[in-house]
Amino acid sequence: MNRPRPPIARVQPERREAHGHARVDPYAWLENPDDPAVMAYLEAENAYTEHELARLRPIREGLYREFVARLEEDDQSVPVVVDDYAYYSRVERGRDHPIHCRRFRDGAEEVILDVNAWASDAPYFDIADWAVSPDHRYLAWTEDRDGSETFMLRIKDLNSGALLEEVITPVHGDLIWAEDSRTVLYTVDDAARRPWRVFRHRIGESTVADRLVLEEPDGACHLSLGQTKDRRYLLIESASHTSSCTYLLDACDPAAELRLFLPRRTGVEYQVESHEGCFLLLTNLRVDNFELLRTPPEVRPPLAWDGVSDWPALVSGDASVKLEGLDVFRRFLALSVRESGSAKVRVYDFGDRQWHTVEFPEPLSTVDTVDNPDYESNQLRLEYESWLTPYSVYDYDPTRRLATLLKQQRVGSGYDSSRYECRRVWVQAADAVRVPVSLMARRDVLASGPAPTVLYGYGSYGASLDPEFSLTRPSLLERGVVYAVAHVRGGGELGEAWHHAGRLAAKENTFGDFAAAAKGLVEAGITRADALAISGGSAGGLLVGAAINRWPERFCAAVAEVPFVDVLASMMDPGQALTIIEYEEWGNPANLNDYRTMLSYAPLDNVRRGAYPSLLVTTGFQDIRVPYWQAAKWVARLRACQTGEGVLLLKTDMDVGHAGVAGRYPMLREVADVYAFLLDALGCVHAAEDETTRIKVTGQG
Repeated sequence: MNRPRPPIARVQPERREAHGHARVDPYAWLENPDDPAVMAYLEAENAYTEHELARLRPIREGLYREFVARLEEDDQSVPVVVDDYAYYSRVERGRDHPIHCRRFRDGAEEVILDVNAWASDAPYFDIADWAVSPDHRYLAWTEDRDGSETFMLRIKDLNSGALLEEVITPVHGDLIWAEDSRTVLYTVDDAARRPWRVFRHRIGESTVADRLVLEEPDGACHLSLGQTKDRRYLLIESASHTSSCTYLLDACDPAAELRLFLPRRTGVEYQVESHEGCFLLLTNLRVDNFELLRTPPEVRPPLAWDGVSDWPALVSGDASVKLEGLDVFRRFLALSVRESGSAKVRVYDFGDRQWHTVEFPEPLSTVDTVDNPDYESNQLRLEYESWLTPYSVYDYDPTRRLATLLKQQRVGSGYDSSRYECRRVWVQAADAVRVPVSLMARRDVLASGPAPTVLYGYGSYGASLDPEFSLTRPSLLERGVVYAVAHVRGGGELGEAWHHAGRLAAKENTFGDFAAAAKGLVEAGITRADALAISGGSAGGLLVGAAINRWPERFCAAVAEVPFVDVLASMMDPGQALTIIEYEEWGNPANLNDYRTMLSYAPLDNVRRGAYPSLLVTTGFQDIRVPYWQAAKWVARLRACQTGEGVLLLKTDMDVGHAGVAGRYPMLREVADVYAFLLDALGCVHAAEDETTRIKVTGQG
């Protein structure tokens, strides 16, 4: 049977000039979602992709069954106790979405929000935020029905079960209740989809009467909502990637005057908490990795930066330890820190003024605080997981220094962590900087020489790829694949300096580190170039795109999900969502040096005629963060320049946005397709009869 020819996008050159330099975009016409020809092209690409993946249907189905067999289909979260109510969420076999519930004391279960019921008539449905009023009477939530991140705010009276008439749309997605239980604050986007206004709505009043609380005119800043643990203040944070300021509102009097805690200062970020008449301030004012300060009792906002240097430090700055988050209770506080590339929690006792670190045995693991809204609690609730240990929830007693396991994610189908090994290796980049790489594999695989390998990377925004458990990853490991994660510069694994060394003019380090990781894995005998695939999403898709442009011979295949590849076109359009705030990460192409830097690595602008590895690209038609046309134009250009045998596939989901599918079963099917593509490229797909019989499964889906 002859292989079908892939779709060929028509060439319709559009010239774009800046700084005396011209770029010709042959596929700019794909940027018009209302053009029937665009839809026809995307549908043709989808049909071609499905045809190419059709021969992998047995492995796709086999992988999906394995995933479902590991999934605890009927499951329930650890209850969070607030006053006399215990709130929790559960999922049921065969249903995609959670059911949010509560119990009054030891009474019967009350379903307060069944997301499945709301999702039943929508091709896409997701809840961005939900919260119960302090008096436990009202439930408010924000829902997205098409993946475009355009949300609707609804309110339900839990006493009567009735929905209130005051539906608010469009909103950004986050919300918070004032302590009067009648006032809810929410954010609204501007034309560029930036949350720039906060409004106040009062139950029973027309939404037309909602009052503006704050407007942020700076296009580089987004507004978000929060509350201090002692429930005294509602918080409105205005933040860019490199600076922030916080406004305080009396939680018991939401109509009161809004007070600025400290004014915005270039390059300075801070987080505020309230504690026993004082304020705690986590800030990078003097140290990049942040320090924790406490105000004197008499200090009241609004404040000035001049007096901050006189505030006592609970934790001074440390070049080797980054302070990342703060959770405050009456008797103690918990500080989320990053030390030697690992996320940890330190606890401070306000009574004896002593610090200690919560200890867990696995060196490559992740621990952080999780929801415990009780300011008076003597227990700290923690979440813990590793590459091999499933997600776990603990209550930690700071006095006894004892962690009690409340729940660990159950993994079916005979999962046995002792079969696998996890280790961290270090590779040397071109500038002699050592870059960490995490490895996971079956124990016998790492001991037996070169093996098929998937290398994953991201490297932007200071985001850290911390150890996290995956229900799906064992299906790769069981087939003899090594899974590797490159912790490249631009991420945050080694603190703020690691992030700064991979952004703006230093972005080249991100790509160089990834190349060093790939080369190092081959030189160490862990894999071979013809058995090495790479993967990344969003900014990680940019990383994948830059890698295959520069070193196509080093990889046999690549996966790029919602890839940010048309960097210059996006960053030159301030009307696109996120563009202005992204200047602090990528640069502003109105500046010649920034333009040249982006031009040097932008995947779409650097496609050249040559042999590219096989590539699977996925995108969402409703994506406002990285519009579908970036992926579409990239694949079209790659196909026009491809001289090798690698297959180039584009899959556009018409019903989703940047986050992909919302339901848990469709999500597993998406992963199965990606894994099947990778396993096929790595030569790890066995005969169809083997795939359906050699791994026993017990679940249905």
